[in-house]
Amino acid sequence: MPTLAISPPPWQPSPNVPQPRKWTVTEFDHLGELGCFEGRRAFLLDGVILEQGPMDPPHADAQEVLTEVVRSAFGSGWRFRIQTPLHVDQFNNPMPDLSVMAGTPGFHGAHPTTAALIVEVSDTTLRSDLTDKAERYATAGIADYWVLGLNGRQLHVFRDPQPLSTGLRATAYRKHLILGPTESVSPLAAPNATIRVTDLLP
Repeated sequence: MPTLAISPPPWQPSPNVPQPRKWTVTEFDHLGELGCFEGRRAFLLDGVILEQGPMDPPHADAQEVLTEVVRSAFGSGWRFRIQTPLHVDQFNNPMPDLSVMAGTPGFHGAHPTTAALIVEVSDTTLRSDLTDKAERYATAGIADYWVLGLNGRQLHVFRDPQPLSTGLRATAYRKHLILGPTESVSPLAAPNATIRVTDLLP
């Protein structure tokens, strides 16, 4: 009797393909509470934990100066948070260098989700601050986002976040001003105040 040849069924990939794990802001904060980021500058973008490495003296000095200048411009009735959590959505906690929001310091019981002004001090992270973080802040509806570029001695001012075309499912800033040391800017939330770029630079 002839042998019946049986062909194996065509191979199909398993539906259980390993996928990257996205961390939530709650999980990220819990890791911080456990000491996982001790001595590190970690932040969360799109569920991915990133580290910036040690902060150099120019960055630290600029952040200190920036905070005092912005605090003077806004005056009372505002909170000034330095490298602290900002839960812009479930998978993004960018830990901005400075975030300003209405209110007074106190025990609020939860991390903020928005701010009137966010500023990033940038020496080694300029590209990411101008692209990746700008997109996350725009999507979160942050109306006023600044990037202080120390190496180029410029202040980048992003404003007017607007959704892009429907298919892209993203939001971007329509205005991007690049200001030099001799120029000035007024925060949207403190329009009567004037901040000179040179006062923010070393």
